[in-house]
Amino acid sequence: MGGCVSSQGQAAAKPGKTENKYKSEAKPKSSPGEEKQEARRKNAEYIGILTALDRVPLLKRLPKDQHPILAACCVTKVYKEGQVCIKQGDLGTELFLIRSGEAVVLVDEGHGGKPKQVNTVKEGDYFGENALLHDEPRNATIKASSELTCLVISREKFQELGLHMMLTFVKRQNVLGTVRDPAEEKHLKKSMSFKPKSDKDLAFLVSALKKNQNLQTLTNIDEATCKLLADAAWKKDILAGDKVIQQGDTKAEYFYLVERGSFDIFVAPAAEEADGSTSPTSPSGSRTAPLGEPQKVGVVEAGGSFGELALMYNAPRAATVRARAKSVVWVIDRVNFKRMLMQASNDKLEEYAELLENVEVFAPMLSNEKRRVAEALTEMTFSKDESIITQGEMGDAFFILYEGKVAVIKDGKQVSTLSARVETKVAQYFGERALLNNEPRAATIKVISQTAKALTLDKSSFELLLGSLHGIMSEKADGDGSAQPSTVKKKHETVHMEDIDLIGALGVGAFGKVELREHKVTGKTYAVKMMSKGYIVKMRMQNNVINEKHILANVDSPFIIKLYNTSQTAQWIYFYLEPALGGELYVVYHRKCLHGSASHARYYSASVVLAFEHLHARHVVYRDLKPENLLLTAEGYLKLTDMGLAKFALGKTYTTCGTPEYFAPEVIRSTGQTRSVDWWTLGILIFEFMVGSAPFRA
Repeated sequence: MGGCVSSQGQAAAKPGKTENKYKSEAKPKSSPGEEKQEARRKNAEYIGILTALDRVPLLKRLPKDQHPILAACCVTKVYKEGQVCIKQGDLGTELFLIRSGEAVVLVDEGHGGKPKQVNTVKEGDYFGENALLHDEPRNATIKASSELTCLVISREKFQELGLHMMLTFVKRQNVLGTVRDPAEEKHLKKSMSFKPKSDKDLAFLVSALKKNQNLQTLTNIDEATCKLLADAAWKKDILAGDKVIQQGDTKAEYFYLVERGSFDIFVAPAAEEADGSTSPTSPSGSRTAPLGEPQKVGVVEAGGSFGELALMYNAPRAATVRARAKSVVWVIDRVNFKRMLMQASNDKLEEYAELLENVEVFAPMLSNEKRRVAEALTEMTFSKDESIITQGEMGDAFFILYEGKVAVIKDGKQVSTLSARVETKVAQYFGERALLNNEPRAATIKVISQTAKALTLDKSSFELLLGSLHGIMSEKADGDGSAQPSTVKKKHETVHMEDIDLIGALGVGAFGKVELREHKVTGKTYAVKMMSKGYIVKMRMQNNVINEKHILANVDSPFIIKLYNTSQTAQWIYFYLEPALGGELYVVYHRKCLHGSASHARYYSASVVLAFEHLHARHVVYRDLKPENLLLTAEGYLKLTDMGLAKFALGKTYTTCGTPEYFAPEVIRSTGQTRSVDWWTLGILIFEFMVGSAPFRA
């Protein structure tokens, strides 16, 4: 809905010149010629209103046979330039559809200053839609910036016709703003404020980016992305002897490309503990910490680069880098790097959304709904003679073929073929009835080209996003047209700190501590996770804590630690969790020397599979699998714990998080993650069970 104004509070106001085209008025008797001319004018006006209604995205959900009825109820209102249409704070009872002209959207933020212009609206836009359903204060003022003609529909007439039962308003989505570190803001502004670079500088930067094999292996960036990154780089002079990077430094945010000079690389050996294992997990998730005398391991000359891991994620520096002589480097920060990679993924989503525009089954959907569907689509590649769907099987997925050729086979006979090409933007779709009804497939779709590429969407994901497609197509979706993940109904226990006695400490961390406590009356034990509010605010983890609670409240599996209740005081937040007294699987494996035992690996990995299946069925991506997050009960059963990085995700998510050794390629490349990252981490876990260390620690 380009230019659509959020109407949860826009305002009724005194109209300007008002003309009701359908109001009967006493007029002098006209001649037959004049009457005919007036009739033609009214008919033309009516057709114009119908055409205007047809262009309003909001009304795509209204059955076409209702448009003429609605058109007859519209009142035309005309506002002169500078005149207020609706006023912020007033209660409104009308919906406005702009037929011609433009208006500005003004918001008074309540600081005593002038209202701030936040948007403009023009032909085809609308405002005040919530007034058709509720008494709500307008949340903005709309003022005509040119002569403005609107079609106005009153709530009384709208509901009298029963149109409110047929029209579904799109639920307004909250925008989650990422809290960026002030230093990142500074870097972002700095990198974006530089003068244009010369062709020579750009050529050098692109060449240096391509030469960094680690960077190419991790992200596979193309020529266009290299040029974008080059634009975001800035130049810096380094004096001889200056340390550009210090090993172990957790403030790793920059990548350096050497234009002139050279740099020595030093690495200090990792500390060895008494039992021969490396030092414990560092705050970033890396399991080694530097210690000892640094040793020179290499030199970076002009044209080389270093610090590329800082572009992927915030991990401690793996080496110290010191300038051998006066040097000149180009610097790229992590914030801009991630933005460029995400832009590539956004471009892909735009392509998907464009393909959906040509799918008739999605025609009643609004553009932002199609975008949400695009985010949930999954790419699949099929080989020649492979069947994408098979006749007679129950279907629960819909497919859009965008590259390749397939045969449609019914009762063993080929009845037609479907072809699609990316270059021509020709796409074909099939299996749409799976989104409408639970019925067997009517035909087999078999690949007859060497390969075929398709986008797929399962029915449960679609309905979780937008509700029933049948409801959308019949224009009778209930509620607000969106659906939320259902909450698992499990027993909620009322328990507070004053009801339970301390038995002992289970663990201590930077966030607080975990204590084992027993209920004074029932005797039931709880693992009470106590989190300092001050620490949560300091680390900007508020959303993580809320998200963890929400996910734990929506799962109920014997392979996942249960959350029974939460409470808080002025200083602390308490999670009352199911206790797992067998301890961390990480510790048990080392103490019992279980690495290499296939039977143990099978048993524990099977438990993880069952936990993941439960989470994925509820569209939760876990993202932080490792032995440290697997607990054992006193009986030896495995429990998945710590939902701090888990997330509800129907489509892709882009946050780089987890333990570096367990990162999937798409996490590092910032091309978007789905639940597949959890299956990657399971492979890493099984390798660690058998070998004793993760395969990609280097």
